[in-house]
Amino acid sequence: MTPPAPLGVYVHWPYCARVCPYCDFNVRRDRGRTAEQAALVEAIVADLASQAALTGPRRLVSVFLGGGTPSLMDPAAAGAIVAAARRLWSPEPDLEVTLEANPTDAEAGRFQAFADAGVNRLSLGLQSLDDEALAFLGRNHDAAAGLRAARAARAAFPRLSIDLIYARPGQTPAGWREELGRALDLGAEHVSPYQLTIETGTAFDRAVRRGALVPPGPDTGADLFEMTQAVLEAAGFDAYEVSNHARGEAARSRHNLVYWRGQDYVGAGPGAHGRITRDGVRHATVAARTPAGYIARVAATGSGVDADEELDAREAAQERLLSGLRIDDGVPFSELAALGLSPGAARVADLVGMGLLAADPLCLRATRAGRLVLDRLTAELAL
Repeated sequence: MTPPAPLGVYVHWPYCARVCPYCDFNVRRDRGRTAEQAALVEAIVADLASQAALTGPRRLVSVFLGGGTPSLMDPAAAGAIVAAARRLWSPEPDLEVTLEANPTDAEAGRFQAFADAGVNRLSLGLQSLDDEALAFLGRNHDAAAGLRAARAARAAFPRLSIDLIYARPGQTPAGWREELGRALDLGAEHVSPYQLTIETGTAFDRAVRRGALVPPGPDTGADLFEMTQAVLEAAGFDAYEVSNHARGEAARSRHNLVYWRGQDYVGAGPGAHGRITRDGVRHATVAARTPAGYIARVAATGSGVDADEELDAREAAQERLLSGLRIDDGVPFSELAALGLSPGAARVADLVGMGLLAADPLCLRATRAGRLVLDRLTAELAL
């Protein structure tokens, strides 16, 4: 008998102590919303039950509490959501349960309570270990608090991942090398260094348009990217995805691999996205965006899903290409037939000849050089 297909669950908690100037996520300030948040937890649990009725039996491989800042929620609420997911689907023995957290002292003081609630992996948003950079990024912690939080996380959770932001204005390769080295000394088994991007509609976007902020140019970004790869590789980390590095296969983010490998995942919480295959058809779901709207929709219909779109074969293949080309596994050509991509296709052969794609007869895979121009590469292949 074929075992049930794997499934991930993403839960969006939209509240933040403050909104960072680079952030374009669906977030809002956490200001005395106790009653709303209690109602939101109940709505998320009900929504998960509604969606479980549609997915049918699945092997639950990951639960990801993201946001926003889910470490601001009551640990008991996190426990209720995790327990609901475990009850509704069949959890793998090594189920990964991740919580995103900011490294403030208040949140770090609750880490053990979250571990007791079922969280076994913490994704810690350090972003930097430089106080001036943290102030620039609009963070509400300093470097010392970040160090304390990392130590507390290592004591509370079996697995720790840290996020860092680089390619900041004025950042030098030497400064970044030193900062990255100090971050590695924290002992995390997973590191996600992201280049600062200027997203439309953010405070940083407005600063760029009025000339108050000048981000580094592409050449500087490429140099910093290459340095990042070299430093992490020398420290024993595998760049299994463009911006994600793990010390060994077991340390890889199972939840993110659900996305990148084109597996199914349920999205619950305000604005959460999901991808579910039903009767052989890939569905893209989006939940109602505001907490009030999401709670009301669940109350009225039992589900928080506001939009459910069937993807045709070409759309599904394009999504598979965009996500799968980011990881070192690549994408099997069998999943890209709708785009006319095969080992012998002219587009593929040309890019292999340029050294941007690997000469692999089974999978479409970007080389290290291809990862430097991944946006251009995927745009050419997705035509």
